[in-house]
This record gives sequence, structure tokens and C-alpha cells, in this order.
Amino acid sequence: MTSEAPTRAYRRLSVEERRSQLLEAALSLFAHRPPEEVSLDDVAEAAGVSRPLVYRYFPGGKQQLYEAALRSAAQELRQCFAEPPEGPLTQRLVRALDRYLAFVDQHDAGFSALLQGGSVVETSRTTAIVDGVRRAAAEHILSHLGVPEPGPRLRMTVRMWITAVEAASLIWLDEGKEPPLEELRDWLVEQFVAALAVTAGRDPQSASVVRTALALETSDGPVGALARRVLPVVGDAAHLL
Repeated sequence: MTSEAPTRAYRRLSVEERRSQLLEAALSLFAHRPPEEVSLDDVAEAAGVSRPLVYRYFPGGKQQLYEAALRSAAQELRQCFAEPPEGPLTQRLVRALDRYLAFVDQHDAGFSALLQGGSVVETSRTTAIVDGVRRAAAEHILSHLGVPEPGPRLRMTVRMWITAVEAASLIWLDEGKEPPLEELRDWLVEQFVAALAVTAGRDPQSASVVRTALALETSDGPVGALARRVLPVVGDAAHLL
């Protein structure tokens, strides 16, 4: 007698499991190619299913699938800035940026498409999803500053920095992922400290935030390192005081 080849066990996926599978496949494709270059056939092949099955779960076609994938990516990006309110502010920013930049690195050339929308599939809904990521990140940062009612100058400073992080991430990809990721992270943290210090010179609320934050910093931390690098550079400007 000849032995029969073992048959592969088949498990029917639940609706949520199948939907998650399709979203994961779509995100993987969008991570490396602009949305306009990804077809439903590509998603079906990546998920190992038929094209009609993709339509069954996303009857709105590619646009609906892209928006669902974008929401999934947006949720992951929002969580990047969620950090327990413990320890020095710069250390919290370091951990948050580690997660954010890891996402950028993982999604590589598709980060621009995931964050900013594709030229073909961008709509007011996709724009709102991405803007929600920026606002959520800003709210996380403001919560770490410990100000119940931040004023317009402080809010603007934080939102400007979030925009700078996003822009730096895109430029980093365009520059072949240079400088090294850890250097980029530290540089962005230092830019946040510098931006807060500049705003503190004009805004009493921001000045109070800076004093409170600096009290938790250590000489061997990011702020101490920044001070040691910057003070010699500006030391010759004493005549301006």
C-alpha cells in the first residue's frame, strides 16, 4: 500500500480574522509601493485569496481597502507617542520616537503614501485620518508637559515639532536613511528642547514648563549633552547680552 500524502488542515477564518488578514496584506504592499501602484489582484495574491473575496469584505474596492489600511496604520502611529508620564521628559520622547521611527523604517518607501495619501486615492477622509494622527501625537506630547490648558504658543510649538518630525522622517527616507536612526532620534529630541526654550523666552506658561522639565533632567541625559555641545558654540556671543 502506498501512504497518502498528509492533507493540510483547513481552518475557516472568522469575519474579523479574514478582514485583518486582508488589511495586513494591503499594509505590507502599501508599505513598499504607492497606493496607486497596488491593485486588488495584488492584495488578493498577497493574502492567498481570490479577488472576489477581497470585494466581499471591501465592496467599495480599492478606495475602501486603502482607507481601512490607512486607519490601521494611523492607529499604530497614534500609539507610538503613548508613554507613561514617568521620568525625564526627554527620555519619554526618546522611547516615543524609537517607536515612531521604527514604523517609518519598517514601511520604508511607502511611508509617504501611508502618511500623506496617494495621488489617486487621497480624499478628504484620508486627509482627516492623517491629520488625526498629528493631532493625537500633539495631545500626547502636551499631556507629558503637564499643562491642563496649554496656551496657543505652547500648542503651536508642539504641533510645529510634530510637523518637523514628520518632515524629517520623509527626508531621512529620501536621503537613503542617513543620518543613522539613533542620531536622527536624538537630533529630534534636541530640537524639541530648543523649540521649547525659544518659546519660553516669549511665553510665561512655556517658561514654567521648561523649568519643571529641566528639574528632572540629568547631566548625562540628552539635555546635558546638548548643553555641552551648544554652549561652546554660543559662548563667543556674550557681547550680545
